[in-house]
Amino acid sequence: MSTEHHWITTPVTADLLRGALELERTERGVLPHRLPAKARAKGADAQLAMAESQPSGVRLVFRTSATAIELDTVPTKRVYVGVAPLPDGVYDLLIDGHLAGQSSVPGGNTLVIDMAAGSAEHRPGPAGTLRFTGLPGGVKDVEIWLPHNETTELVALRTDAPVDPAPAGNSRVWLHHGSSISHGSNAASPTTSWPALAARLGGVELVNLGFGGSALLDPFTARTLRDTPADLISVKLGINLVNADLMRLRAFVPAVHGFLDTIREGHPATPLLVVSPILCPIHEDTPGPSVPDLSGGQLRFRATGDPAERAAGKLTLAVIRDELSRLVKQRAADDPNLHHLDGRDLYGEADFAELPLPDELHPDAATHRRIGERFAAAAFAPGGPFTPGRG
Repeated sequence: MSTEHHWITTPVTADLLRGALELERTERGVLPHRLPAKARAKGADAQLAMAESQPSGVRLVFRTSATAIELDTVPTKRVYVGVAPLPDGVYDLLIDGHLAGQSSVPGGNTLVIDMAAGSAEHRPGPAGTLRFTGLPGGVKDVEIWLPHNETTELVALRTDAPVDPAPAGNSRVWLHHGSSISHGSNAASPTTSWPALAARLGGVELVNLGFGGSALLDPFTARTLRDTPADLISVKLGINLVNADLMRLRAFVPAVHGFLDTIREGHPATPLLVVSPILCPIHEDTPGPSVPDLSGGQLRFRATGDPAERAAGKLTLAVIRDELSRLVKQRAADDPNLHHLDGRDLYGEADFAELPLPDELHPDAATHRRIGERFAAAAFAPGGPFTPGRG
């Protein structure tokens, strides 16, 4: 630890965190979760456990006059067998709402994932330290956005001036659920995932329940959305149901109805936006499952279903879009605060020609920006479903 400053250690508590639904106390510190323990207990799935513990949209928020900040964390780095190493997760520092620094934390645990074998090995490692120094003097609001793609155990927060929780603002809370695309896969940093960008443009507080590989209409996720305070809610559904080959059309339609019914139990009149999948050519008319292709040392995905199986009820993105559009129109007759957005309005054929999906499934950093800007224009602009005063 640096000795240049007179350090004050402040415990990391829930009043310093936004975007997390629960804090788990660990041997070394605290671990933010985006699903509460009662939901995690009902979803015994390694993929979901990894995804919900990766703190997409989670940030430390406090007011201080400190000019130096240190944060000890234990990140969990993912290593995929046969694939080039992933870059370390990025922490974004915002001061009074403006990006003021970026850094990463070395060390930490390692999760070695063999996608071909379907196995994973956890290797423990040491804590590392994030440092931001030379910050402007005077009282300021500080946000440290945690890496959206690294499980991050928070060990110690040190500053060279006292820390107070930032006062609650008047911003509306936007609660969003989706897949790895909403989680932030391939975004350059936590504040540049498309939901984070859209939230900033819309002037709202984000709670991001985007779970990589796990937007699967799970009842415990619906109950979490039901029980989480929010002024605005959106659910982006479809791609994981196809690439997991999880259900057929007969189960999909009532499952969506049930998912929305549960949300409405806790939010009967909250603006609720149902977003269908963005364009993904490998699954537009070809069912899942999708499987990883590791040839050439780069992870890509391919669809393995047969288009002819649509007649037997197998799901494709085209089928899901049609059903979501029909279903929302049907429900909106009795629910004027329910809305629909076609995901191809966020990323469609012309976008794919310009900015193709690097692994055939996930957008790149530039596409995250485009999707975020388009979502904000569609949802938060005058007349949109999230216009102030609706609901």
